[in-house]
Amino acid sequence: MFNLPKYGDGVCLARLAGLLDAIGVDRARLQRVSVVVTGSNGKGSTAAMCAQIGRAYGLRTGLFTSPHLVRFHERIQVDGDEISDEAFDRLQRRIEVAIVEVSQRLGEKFGAFEALFALACLHFQENGCDFTVFEAGIGGRYDPVRLVGAQQTCVTSIDYEHVELLGNTLELIASDKSDACATGGTIVYGENCRGLRPHLIQYNRGRGCTALFVRDDIHIDNEVAVAAGQRFDFRFAGHAFRRLELSLPGAFQVNNSAIAITLFLLWRQREHPGKALEQMEAAIRAGLREIRWPGRLEVIDRDPLTVIDVGHTPDGIRQSLASLTAIHGAEDWILVTGASRDKKADEIVGALAPSFDTIICTTAHHKGADAQDIAAAAKRANPAANIYVAATIEDAVRASQELAKAKRRRIYVAGGLFLAIEYATAATGGHAKDLKFF
Repeated sequence: MFNLPKYGDGVCLARLAGLLDAIGVDRARLQRVSVVVTGSNGKGSTAAMCAQIGRAYGLRTGLFTSPHLVRFHERIQVDGDEISDEAFDRLQRRIEVAIVEVSQRLGEKFGAFEALFALACLHFQENGCDFTVFEAGIGGRYDPVRLVGAQQTCVTSIDYEHVELLGNTLELIASDKSDACATGGTIVYGENCRGLRPHLIQYNRGRGCTALFVRDDIHIDNEVAVAAGQRFDFRFAGHAFRRLELSLPGAFQVNNSAIAITLFLLWRQREHPGKALEQMEAAIRAGLREIRWPGRLEVIDRDPLTVIDVGHTPDGIRQSLASLTAIHGAEDWILVTGASRDKKADEIVGALAPSFDTIICTTAHHKGADAQDIAAAAKRANPAANIYVAATIEDAVRASQELAKAKRRRIYVAGGLFLAIEYATAATGGHAKDLKFF
């Protein structure tokens, strides 16, 4: 990766604009072909669904997401294919040369995430992408994705996260994420943003941005969980698609899919207004049916049944837990939990622990909070539970599998992204400490 700190000096927008110009990114074209996804939970799966719909529509489609789960190159894809080592190395060298020039001229240091965003823009341009989907890193106001200038953006959900940067109220956090949208654009808000509707309508009024809300302006009906995922009806602005089939589990994914559909409909109406409705509906159906997105209520083993979830805010964790019990039942689970040091461990563990009578508390290699502190939080939330402490992820894998087999239990791993991915890596024979996150 780039030999740079994760974040550069102050606000990155001016220097990053200079970098995009220096490497020859056509920003007017980038704006025309792109949508942007922001939010607290659900960004990755929403972005992936939107990109999959674009591919099914016959468009060469780029997808930029973060963080990666296993391999760094997952973050930059064209038509579902990760950027190759050769392409990454070649573009990295080009960007590093440009960074030196721009840094010297402006007297500012770049961050690695800015450089990676620029690399994605250049890769998509070189590959002639007709449609690109960008997932924000943090917020929207000062995030690199604001330079896309997208006219169609979304806020998938709102929860307390990165409060030191985004603000300590939901109104401030939602406002920051809303600013990824260009003046005069449209912002699609997820279902849990509806309580902020009066604020967000007024906040966006000055920039002439239209706010649309799932369940208010975008209608979902007849939701049914099926063996392969779930099914629902969708209505928006004269479009009505019945019995859409979604391959991803979890009731929260219906919200995400409704946002993805709406984003693509809005973008397509602007860029391809003459295309037949039948082609649009076929693309939506195929995109939702074919989508795959790891980490959210993902089954990584059947014996014993082991489910991981990468949700990392209290609201996201509560939604995932509700979907876990709806899909697999509420009984006979062992919880493996932990949290990152920079997250609110008490709230995260408190949202999980009361639903489990057997809890294994552990520490992820990457940014993991101390397992003893996690155990103390679990004890406060559920004094009656049997609580075990595993010093490492590898210890947690062994202990949970032994307990599951001895007591005929199932395993649920939740509390944070790093925890879930490290557990899955160790459980399938990999080395969790060797994973490289960014």
